[in-house]
Amino acid sequence: MATLLLGFFALVTLLPFIWMVCGSFKESEDFLEALFLPQGSGLFGIGWDRLTLDNYREIFTNERADIFNAGMNSVLLASLTSLLATLAAAMGGYALAKFKFRLRKPITALVLLTLLIPPPLLLAPTYQLLYWLHLLDTYAGLILPAAAPAFGVFLFRQAILNAISNDIIDAARIDGCGEARIFFSIILPLVRPMIGAFLMITFLAMWNNFITPQVILQTPENFPLAVAIVRLQEAFNYQEYGISTAATLFSIAPIACLFLLLQREYLSGLTSGAVKG
Repeated sequence: MATLLLGFFALVTLLPFIWMVCGSFKESEDFLEALFLPQGSGLFGIGWDRLTLDNYREIFTNERADIFNAGMNSVLLASLTSLLATLAAAMGGYALAKFKFRLRKPITALVLLTLLIPPPLLLAPTYQLLYWLHLLDTYAGLILPAAAPAFGVFLFRQAILNAISNDIIDAARIDGCGEARIFFSIILPLVRPMIGAFLMITFLAMWNNFITPQVILQTPENFPLAVAIVRLQEAFNYQEYGISTAATLFSIAPIACLFLLLQREYLSGLTSGAVKG
């Protein structure tokens, strides 16, 4: 019974993706007439001859929005941001969890207070700061503000507090390990599930980032995929649903592959702090 129930909910979850895959191969006149595939005289009553690859050809050949180049931009931005943010958050969380210094409690409280600030409120001051630093219309202007997220620092602090004993760190120091070696050889392997989960969260956030790139970037060739898809839709006088679904499917495919690769670490990282001990 439980298997049937889970299978039903899995099918319901997959229906939008199945609809998107089918829609990416349909022509405009068939898009609103058939829910999934157009009807016809072919196998299973489907008009296979009415399916087309023109939607995919269009998204890769349209001059106004270079989807392939935008996809490479998104891969670069999301990869660099997730790696830098994960490393910085792990270092900050380790320092707040295991180092004893005078300002540790005030800094921890400041990190928690930062989480209460809505991100859109920081857009204007961030823009002004990047203007003073001459980082507008650069990838550095997108990556650096996201390279040390307060959420990640607090997340790694809690993971390190729950997963790593002080005795392990003290034993490593007695054996002559420096702080850098302790961090990379002991701390990071022990919080590997959290690293996978946070990499996934940060990569997904930057991949789907739509507002900030439009504010920071001005050169169309530098736009990420989320912005390029909207520019592709604006290139036509009317809504081309097939082209929109093909572009959207192209944008979610890398995320789906990344999640399949990191799903075990992602789920372990989300539950690593649920039980102490």
